[in-house]
Amino acid sequence: MSEARRDRKSGRARTRVEAGGRAARRSARPEGLLAVDVGNSDTVVGMFAGPELIGFWRFTSRDATVDEIGLMLEALGRTHRWPRGRELGAVLCSVVPALSLPWLGALAKMSGRPPVEVSAATARNLPIRYRDRTAVGADRIANAVATRALYGVPAIVVDLGTATTFDCISRQGAYLGGAIAPGVATSAAELFRRAARLPRVELRRPAHALGRTTEESLQAGVLWGAAGQVDALVRRLALEMKGTPAVVATGGLAAIVAPECETINRVDEALTLKGMRIIWEESR
Repeated sequence: MSEARRDRKSGRARTRVEAGGRAARRSARPEGLLAVDVGNSDTVVGMFAGPELIGFWRFTSRDATVDEIGLMLEALGRTHRWPRGRELGAVLCSVVPALSLPWLGALAKMSGRPPVEVSAATARNLPIRYRDRTAVGADRIANAVATRALYGVPAIVVDLGTATTFDCISRQGAYLGGAIAPGVATSAAELFRRAARLPRVELRRPAHALGRTTEESLQAGVLWGAAGQVDALVRRLALEMKGTPAVVATGGLAAIVAPECETINRVDEALTLKGMRIIWEESR
């Protein structure tokens, strides 16, 4: 066999070995991603297959042990046929420090590796202009990352949860800061607690603003008052930003409040989870 043929043969062999190595590395990548967003009121658990969010589930946030969380996740996993062990990655976004540790432990136990925790440090590709970058909530960081990637910049994110947060992303893709207001349900609950004669009412769209009963008056005041607050703050924030921002709403009450707002362009209830997936990918 000539020298040239030996070279070609060794080259082919080398190509097969390299291809096998790449295949092995691909097979070691998780096939699913478990994303957990722990908020003050709700905890949302989402499962991704690649970039696709195949489902998410909302629970009341509460104290729980690693084992209790693990049993809940095991039950969800069996029902929905999640991947297990080395086939499963995990990412946590928590704004409740007391709940972070047990969730980190449960996710590590389920996936067999430490989960990525969303923070200013792990969101490496997001410039943060807050004076104290470590003070930005993990959910606000995840929302900014997702909005920048999915909806473009400049943008304002309105997260309608326990608090209503407004987060601004510049034309250059940097997180600028924003505003924080009492949440819709939080404000209503405090009103009901302090006003003994006001009944608790379902938060839904009233027929008209001029209420003819106490229930109608409360529904108009709470829902349309919240929508007016959102529009007023979005307009003020937009005046201080360069360009015309896209306005994206998310959070547990987005589906109820956003349709009543004039300034919101899009609603994405899974925005935080999507941002968590992007941060997880970038941190690998």
